[in-house]
Amino acid sequence: MMGYSLAEFLAHAIALETEAAERYAELADMMEAHNNLETAAVFRDMARFSTLHGDEIRQRSRALELPKLMSWQYRWKTPPEVGDENDIHYLMTPYHALRYARDNEIRGMEYYKDAAANSSDPEVRRLGTDFAAEEAEHVVALDKWIEKTPRPSITWSEDADPAQSGE
Repeated sequence: MMGYSLAEFLAHAIALETEAAERYAELADMMEAHNNLETAAVFRDMARFSTLHGDEIRQRSRALELPKLMSWQYRWKTPPEVGDENDIHYLMTPYHALRYARDNEIRGMEYYKDAAANSSDPEVRRLGTDFAAEEAEHVVALDKWIEKTPRPSITWSEDADPAQSGE
């Protein structure tokens, strides 16, 4: 990864958090549509965390002119905190949702660590390290939440959907 300028890094960070918040909100809506309210609540919390982090980054970057990046100008194919669509299912439990969110937060943390490590700009290194630490805190919080969340005996992916198997 090529080093970021400070403005580029902040534009990417805002996009990352915005995409994550939008994705979590969509997932919450999907879970609510299937009356999976407990899992929807997990995704609503994750959307709120991403929105708050994005707002903090916007505040920090008020004094800068950030580039308006088009989708093809981002340095990723899929934003780091947006997980694989195949990992989502309307029957997923809060446990599954938390695991999904944890994987997203780890990718976000790695992204920020890499940005910090590969930049010659001291402010990008500092902020990248700070943002990575914040994502790491989210991972720790999710780990605690996962510990307290009942683990299903089978996953929805192992559970043949009777509606689809013709039973």
